[in-house]
Amino acid sequence: MPVLLTGVFMAALDTAVIAPAIPVLGAEFGLGIRDAGLLMVAFIMFSLPSTALLANLGDRHGRRPVFLASVALFALGSLVVALSPNFAVLLIGRAIQGMGGGGIIPTASAVIGDALPLAQRGRALGLIGAVYGMAFVLGPPLAAMLMVVASWHWVFLLNLPVAAVLLVMGRRALPVQQRNGTLPQLDVAGIVLVFALLACLVLGITRTADTLAGATLWPGLLLAAALLLPALVATERAVERRAGRPMIPLALFRKRQLRITYLLTAGAGFGMGGVIFLTSIATQAHGVAHAHAGFVLLPMVLCSMFGSVGAGRLLNRRGARSVILAGFALLGVGYGAAAVPGLALWGFIAATMPVGLGVGVVVGGALRTIAIDEAALEQRGAAQGLVNIFTSVGTLLSATVIGAVADFAGGGADGLRLAYAGVAALMALMLLAALALRSAHEGNPALSHGR
Repeated sequence: MPVLLTGVFMAALDTAVIAPAIPVLGAEFGLGIRDAGLLMVAFIMFSLPSTALLANLGDRHGRRPVFLASVALFALGSLVVALSPNFAVLLIGRAIQGMGGGGIIPTASAVIGDALPLAQRGRALGLIGAVYGMAFVLGPPLAAMLMVVASWHWVFLLNLPVAAVLLVMGRRALPVQQRNGTLPQLDVAGIVLVFALLACLVLGITRTADTLAGATLWPGLLLAAALLLPALVATERAVERRAGRPMIPLALFRKRQLRITYLLTAGAGFGMGGVIFLTSIATQAHGVAHAHAGFVLLPMVLCSMFGSVGAGRLLNRRGARSVILAGFALLGVGYGAAAVPGLALWGFIAATMPVGLGVGVVVGGALRTIAIDEAALEQRGAAQGLVNIFTSVGTLLSATVIGAVADFAGGGADGLRLAYAGVAALMALMLLAALALRSAHEGNPALSHGR
């Protein structure tokens, strides 16, 4: 567990530290706002496809080598970023980091599913959610401190000793899976289609705002993603007919529980991504200085950590369905309260706290537990990889949709409030969708009794 949690913390921390580092990197390399945004786009664009690939390789060759390879890739990308002589190399380093980071969290979750008994999985997966939240708390101040006392390079160079320790400890501590028989041929066509589809989807979503200014390239990318989807499905069906192992196992989507779970995972990602504009309400509606806006959300982030740990503890007692229902209810109440006009600053801060609790609950262990329980052993990595993919797609959509709705409503605090009223309504729809999940007494009795 220390190896897995440290790996998750390292990958999540590097997502959190890039925001405060962007102004410094922009000054270093002469970047505009749009160019600086590519640093995040490059990370996500390579993270999502590599999640599917590395999860598939983990199912084929065992979790340990894939986890260690992901850590090594992440360290290599960090080194390339730190030593970048120009912006092009910087983007390459971020892409390599994304490829490595895409394999760490789903592989860690799959190891937990393999190695721990059912009664302990929920708590362990809840710890992963809590560590992820902790990284977002510590990341920005840590990056700011390093850039003050040293330079921006050390924000990324610090990953190297952590990765070295993980590689040594991981070889000793992580379980080895025995593989019998001949492995099926690697699904190369599936790999190519998944990379192309997700790259078009990420670029199309993250650059949709450009269409408001009259650009036409990004809607074309979304259309290309829509056309690639049936091609991917046909390819994976052909691989299954040949008794091979597809890149994306379609058998996962034939299970009603998993179809609902992946829908809810996208909704959870939308709810998690929705927090990024809350600081804008604090500054525009309540007069909080931009430099202090992050402190307004500190109670929310702390609640998110408590929500992850608490949800993991309740999972074995109440079952995944009850925990997920509570999470989306908290998100709906919190976002709905944040959208109320005339709220004082203390009331706004109070409204963000159920948002934090809800995010901690829905991105904690409950959805991942369903994915582990419903997937066959040889498909657990792929099932966890899809959780990451749908979460990230939901997060990307939230940033685009909230910004677009707020702008359409005239911008400012009033536009953001309208957008967050819409987010609250979406969380209510996710709550209704979660009612279709199987309850604890209908599933594994051990899950409902904690045995």
